[in-house]
Amino acid sequence: MEIPDFRLERYFAEYEFNAPYLMCCSDCESYSAAQLFEMEPDLKENFSNLWLGYTESTGHPELREQIAGLYTQTKPEHILVHSGAEEAIFNFMNVYLKAGDHVIVHFPCYQSLFDVAESIGCEVTPWQTSAKDEWSLDLDFLKKHLKKNTKAVIINNPHNPTGYLMKKPDFESLVKLSQEHGFMIFSDEVYRFLEYDDKNRLPALCDMDERGLSLGVMSKSFGLAGLRIGWIATRNQKILDKMAAFKDYTTICNSAPSEILAISALKIKEQIVARNLSIIHDNLDLLNVFFKKHKDLFQWNTPVAGPIAFPAIKTGNADTFCKDVLEKSGVLLLPGSLYHKDYHKHFRIGFGRKNLDSCLEKLDSYLNIFFEEKLK
Repeated sequence: MEIPDFRLERYFAEYEFNAPYLMCCSDCESYSAAQLFEMEPDLKENFSNLWLGYTESTGHPELREQIAGLYTQTKPEHILVHSGAEEAIFNFMNVYLKAGDHVIVHFPCYQSLFDVAESIGCEVTPWQTSAKDEWSLDLDFLKKHLKKNTKAVIINNPHNPTGYLMKKPDFESLVKLSQEHGFMIFSDEVYRFLEYDDKNRLPALCDMDERGLSLGVMSKSFGLAGLRIGWIATRNQKILDKMAAFKDYTTICNSAPSEILAISALKIKEQIVARNLSIIHDNLDLLNVFFKKHKDLFQWNTPVAGPIAFPAIKTGNADTFCKDVLEKSGVLLLPGSLYHKDYHKHFRIGFGRKNLDSCLEKLDSYLNIFFEEKLK
C-alpha cells in the first residue's frame, strides 16, 4: 500500500503541543481522570480491580452494551470497538473495497475518508460542497455520478469541518438510493449529539439501514480523545465479521484502562454532552460577535452542529494568514488547504474548549495590528 502523508495530522504533530493558543481543535473540552472518578461512583472500584491482561477483541461486553444504548435498533452484538475512529475507517475500507471500485465521498472531509480508498486503488469522486450553498449536499449530484461499480458512499453528519447537518428528508432519500442502487453507506457520526437543536438530530444510519455502518468515537462529542476508543455499529453481520478478523492484524484488542473509563463516561453521557454543548453555545455567541465585527475580512457561515466551523478569508489565502497569525499571536488555526487545495481561502476553527475567549482576544489584537500596518 502506498498512501500519502496525512497532511492535517502532520500539521498537528508540528504545532499542536507548541502553540500557546489552540483555536482549531476538533474535539470538545476534556476531563481529567480525577473528574471522571468524582462524576461516576462505580469507577473507582472498577478501575482498582481492573485486570490488566488482554481484552476481548470485539470490545468489553459492558462497553458494547453502553455503546448500543446510543442507538435504537442496534444491539451490543452489532458493535465492534476499535482504537479510535481512524482504525475503524482503515479497517472498513480494507475489508470492503478493492481496486477498481468506485466510491463517492462527502467533501471536504477528514483525509482518511478518501485517501485510504485511493490507496487501495479505488476511483474516488468528491461530493463537493461549498459555502455559497451553506455546505449542503446535492442529491442530484450524487444521482448523476453513481456508476455500476459504485461500492460505497461516505458521509459525515454533523460535518467536519463545516458544522453542516443534512436535512432528515435528504438523509432518508440517500438511504433509499442506497437500497435501490446497492451501494453501502458509511456514515461518520462522531459529532452526533452535538446538534444545537436536538430536533434536527438525524437517526443513526445503523438504525435506519441494516446494511449501513455508523462510526462513533469517544473523542469528539464526549471530549475524551485520550482514551482512543472508537467503534463501528452495524447490523450487517457479514461486514462486521470481516472487520473483526481484519482487526487481528491491526490492534487485535483495545486498552483495558481505556475501556473501563469509556464505560463510566457513557454511563454519564447526558451530563458530559450537556456540559460540552453549553461550552459550544457560549463560544458560538462569541464567534458570531467576532465575525460580525470583522465581516469585511471574513466570510462566516454559522454552523448548526458540532464544535468546528470553516470560515474563509476574503483577501489573500488562508495558508499565509494562518502562518502569520501563529507567528505573531501564537494562535493556531487550520488552513483549509490541508483538506484540499480548492479550500485555500478557508480555515478551520474549533470552539469546543473553554479557552476560546483568550484565543479570540489574541486574534482580534492581531487583526487590529494587521489593519494598522496595512493602512500605513
